[in-house]
Formats: sequence, structure tokens, C-alpha cells
Amino acid sequence: MEEIIYPEGVKNNLFFIIRKNINKFESDFNIAVSLRGNKIMFDGETGNTKRFRKYIEEIIEISKDNKKLNENDIKISSSMANEGKLDFIKEELNNKVIIKFKGKEVYPKTFNQREYIKSIYKNDLVFSIGPAGTGKTFLAIAMALNFLLNKRVERIVLTRPVVEAGEKLGFLPGDIQQKVNPYFRPLYDALYYLIGFEKTSELIEKEIIEIAPLAYMRGRTINNAFIILDEGQNTLNTQMKMFLTRFGQNSKVVVTADISQIDLSDPKKSGAFKAIKILNNIKGIKIIYLNKKDVVRHSIVQKIIEAYDKNKDEI
Repeated sequence: MEEIIYPEGVKNNLFFIIRKNINKFESDFNIAVSLRGNKIMFDGETGNTKRFRKYIEEIIEISKDNKKLNENDIKISSSMANEGKLDFIKEELNNKVIIKFKGKEVYPKTFNQREYIKSIYKNDLVFSIGPAGTGKTFLAIAMALNFLLNKRVERIVLTRPVVEAGEKLGFLPGDIQQKVNPYFRPLYDALYYLIGFEKTSELIEKEIIEIAPLAYMRGRTINNAFIILDEGQNTLNTQMKMFLTRFGQNSKVVVTADISQIDLSDPKKSGAFKAIKILNNIKGIKIIYLNKKDVVRHSIVQKIIEAYDKNKDEI
């Protein structure tokens, strides 16, 4: 059993945050961790304990430099250490990526999510590829609101392909708008969470935020907008090409896709595959891959994804 004595003079909140994240440390470093008084006790294979010691010493030093670290910082830095990025932790924590709009702050919760946000700032078109729960849509909408409310764009356009996933549209009640609305519920949910129901309704009524099926994008040129194509894995090649050629001057585009959940009758025809293959080396276009380690829903969601990945050949 090894130990690190928590030094006096370091911000007490850091020790409290370390206590709250013991389970994450044990998972990331594959060691056993406990606290006793002002000691951080840990045990495991030599390589893992060395990595953990160096990590804890690093964040203590950062805290000594009067940097107030929060729980999100600890989670991201622990994940970075787990992925072999220990030498970059100080730089990352000293240059935090925060999405700000009208007093609201949204923090990316993993290293890959930070790269996602940075890529949106730096590029005109970003593909975000990853499984459910990795923040692909939520962070894109938060960035769209950041650009809108800080007057970097004039409007937001949110779109999705309307692809049936187990239930036929024709059997749903109501007119066409009522039939397609359930497909856009995740987009509404993110907007309601970030700016509230009344503000969302106001911006939609003024057509500052537009939410429409992908088919409605055909023939348009969209300028001065932040455009998000959600569920991009459910587009055909022709649909993806049509969408990607819609945006005009001063527009920012994000495409999200979960290539493990394709609802097309022939998944191999998904436009997401060809797009990320042929556009990868074009300046101004960035492809970001998120994975199960970036899942920020309930912790059990990550385990569900792992279980399905391990047993995909049996389904």
C-alpha cells in the first residue's frame, strides 16, 4: 500500500473533490484508493500506482498555484491521465474551455468533449461521431446558443432526417407536423434545459431558431447561421451531400452521428461513412470521435454500451 500525504496550505476543496471521485480514480487507474486522515492511500500494479502518484502530485501542484479546481476538472484530468495525456493536464486546466452565454456556463466533461468544442471554434464544419450519451447534440446546441446570443450568427437551424425506428409514421396520430415533432424532442429538450421553455418558444416563433426535417433543406442557401444536422448516420449519401452544400457565408455547421445506431434499411448506405472518409483532409473540416469514456449520462449507460459492444456478434 502506497500513500501521499495531503500537504497543508493546499485548498481544502481539492481534498473534498478527491474524496468524491475515488470510484473514478479506481476505474481510470485500475487501483484501490482510500483516504485516511490527510493521507491518500492506494494499491495496485506498480505501473498504475506510479501513474496515479504522478497524477495526484500534478493536480496538487496546480492547486498550489492558486488554481481553483472543480469536480469537472478532476474528472477530465483523471481521464486524460488514463489516456496517457498526463503531461498536458496543466495546460488544459490552465486554459479551460467553457461555453458562455447570458450568464450561463456549460463545461465539457471529458478531454474529447473539450477537443470537440475547440474544433467548433476553429473550423467551419465539424463531424461529431460517437455513441449515445457522449454530449454530441447537447454541446453542439450549447455552442449554437453561444454564437447566437453573442451575435456571431443571426439564427440557428436544427435539422434531422425523419427515419422511422420501429414505428411507422403513418400510424401516428395528427398532421405531418405532429407526426415529426417526436423526432425533434431531443433538440427541444436541450434548448429547454439551456434557455428555458419561454425563451425557446420566443426564438422559434420569431424564426431565429428553426427546427425542420432534413428534406426541408433542399434548394436553400443558409447564411449567417449555426446549423446542426443531428442523427447524421440516418442520411443517405445523396442527403448528406445535399445538406453539406446548403451553408453559405458566415455559417458554422455541426453534424452529429452515432454509427452504432443506424435506422436505415441498409446501414451500409449511411451518408456518414462516406462523408467522414472523403472529407477528412479538407482544411476547415474536423472530425471528432467520442467514445464510451465520454458518456456523461448515468454511469450505467457506459456499462450498457460496453455490454452491447462485447456481444454485438450475438445479436
